[in-house]
Amino acid sequence: MKQLHTFRKLFAAAAIAVAAFGFTSCEDEPNIPINPEARGPYDQRGVFIVNEGNYGTPTGSLSYLSDSAGHTVQNDVFKKANSNRPLGDVVQDMVIFEDRALIVINNSNKLEIVDAYTLKTQGVVNLAQPRYAAVLNKNKAYITEWVKYGEPGRVAVIDLNGYTVTKTITVGQMPEQLKIVNGRLYVAVSGDNKVVVINTNTDAIETTLDVADSPRELEVDVRNNLWVLSSGKTVYNPDWTVDYSKTTPGALSLINTAGDAAVSSTMTFGSNQSSPGQLTVNGTKDRLYFNYNGKTYSQQISNNTLSTTPILDRSFSGLGIDPETGNIYGSDNNGFSGDGTVFVYKPDGTKVNVFKVGVGPNGFVFN
Repeated sequence: MKQLHTFRKLFAAAAIAVAAFGFTSCEDEPNIPINPEARGPYDQRGVFIVNEGNYGTPTGSLSYLSDSAGHTVQNDVFKKANSNRPLGDVVQDMVIFEDRALIVINNSNKLEIVDAYTLKTQGVVNLAQPRYAAVLNKNKAYITEWVKYGEPGRVAVIDLNGYTVTKTITVGQMPEQLKIVNGRLYVAVSGDNKVVVINTNTDAIETTLDVADSPRELEVDVRNNLWVLSSGKTVYNPDWTVDYSKTTPGALSLINTAGDAAVSSTMTFGSNQSSPGQLTVNGTKDRLYFNYNGKTYSQQISNNTLSTTPILDRSFSGLGIDPETGNIYGSDNNGFSGDGTVFVYKPDGTKVNVFKVGVGPNGFVFN
């Protein structure tokens, strides 16, 4: 996962000035200063780190890095806000919209809807292998569901008032990330190499766009155009080694969302021996970031060729860009053996912070 939806609180400006970067350590108990007018400990500037946990165990969690706490990370913040209840098995995604946050837990087959300022659960929706979330408004959200491997997946329409599924829309095998642009919902369907476009007024499919093999990640730029990162198709030999004669390279495609949605360009990566991933965008939405071949790249949205000069000489299990500072957040899951690690870099690639989080960090959500 990556940064998905952000909100900022102006009253935290004083705290920002205090938050000098430095190497920090974890604390066992929350110690996040709260503005007297705040609606809870997370009604302030900071970043949530989504930790998926070990598959098959309820070790998924959230960490929180608060500016007002001097850039000291707090771990297991959902668990501490909900009477020591674990978040679940494989925390896949988190989206913040106004006063609520949606947390998708894949292998626990559920969506947790929580108060964005306190993290206390407001409702739970049962789903089938859910993947990612997008919020239309205070009443309605969409969640992709794999349902069952090898069978068509779907998009669940969620009533955010009654915490129920009001409709499901079959879209194809293994749907992944989804974005709402100009009243349309765009869904990357990785198993069928397409992007499905859904009308959010009728919740009916308008059209389907063919893209490169295995589209998984989406971002929207400042022009309201949609970028699609396809990882490429990996083909295996009988002994589970990769058959590179049949494996395809990844690609970055641009969809013009004005009028009739259409793919306007596709840039193919140079090698089929590495899959690109972790597509994200900066705060002004004019620069993309992604991982490829063990490195991290950045490029302007106006470029018509892929960047060949890395900004960081390593890749990450999760990647996010602070929308205000432009700082780069990258996570290392350390092979899911113990706690994960988060690294923070200035926009020029200078490392400024490192800290430990939960098991398997895979994304960042800035508030």
